[in-house]
Amino acid sequence: MRYLIRRVIHLVVLLLGVSLLSFMLSHLAPGSFLDEIKLNPRFEPRTVDAMRVRFGLDQPLPSRYLHWLGSAIKGDLGFSFAYNSAVAPLLGRRIGNTLILAGSATLLAWALALPIGLWIASRRGTWPDRILGAGTSALLAIPDITLSLGLLILAVRTGLFPAGGMFSARFADLSVFGKARDLAAHLFLPCLALVLSSLPMLVRHVRASVAEVLEAPFVRTALAHGIPRRRLLWKHVLPAASNPLISLFGLSVGTLLSGSLLVEVIMSWPGLGLLVLEAILARDFYLVIGAVMVSTFFLLGGNLISDLLLYAADPRIRKE
Repeated sequence: MRYLIRRVIHLVVLLLGVSLLSFMLSHLAPGSFLDEIKLNPRFEPRTVDAMRVRFGLDQPLPSRYLHWLGSAIKGDLGFSFAYNSAVAPLLGRRIGNTLILAGSATLLAWALALPIGLWIASRRGTWPDRILGAGTSALLAIPDITLSLGLLILAVRTGLFPAGGMFSARFADLSVFGKARDLAAHLFLPCLALVLSSLPMLVRHVRASVAEVLEAPFVRTALAHGIPRRRLLWKHVLPAASNPLISLFGLSVGTLLSGSLLVEVIMSWPGLGLLVLEAILARDFYLVIGAVMVSTFFLLGGNLISDLLLYAADPRIRKE
């Protein structure tokens, strides 16, 4: 319990640090939401000044940060200028969509990385190992934006998958099975883009961790006693190599979540990515800060989950 409390306190301190840094950087950025309104001839200067007072933009930066912090504690995360609403409800409508995309990609990437990494680790130096090594190197060299645009062009040219969005226009009229199939069809390409961008790194880490354990004396002893190789890999080698992989899991959650924001923009997935882009273009910095805080929370939450799994899996950490 003390370990959990210590980790939660660490998470809260990091969130406060990220919020303070985000607030300072957004204040240093040129322009504001009201600068766009000033260019509109329908708004008089006194109206803009009144809005500045209403939004608290006339106050010094420390006062604005403390006011925002109080709003965040209440669960509002500030006020969106562009949407004339609290930030938290706006983010709440998009978080679920982002979690569907990032969560599906995380599960699929790890479901592929574990067997592939085990298989090539047990065949080090062979032709399959070299071919897969070259394939992962090629995927690592392709930028995420190029990969996403390539999949989008493929969808447009072939028509096999929807080219954007999360649902079709007739989604409300479909049956339960039809809605699930429609969602899966729209989810396939964004999820594939995220999986292809993260899979090479995961496979390489699984291979390296398993290859190190395969050199241990207990593996040769187990093979000498006639234990089948597949059973040895899954029931003995993989648990022995799990510590770095559990730590990598938390990092992969944050990586896939940040990568999903770019994929959402390119493939018009209605998640946090599109909302953040619109907020940046509108200079709605409270909404930008709220999205940054949500992304940071999920990154730190993934690391916390991996730390707890590592704590449960390794008795040496519990002893320390």
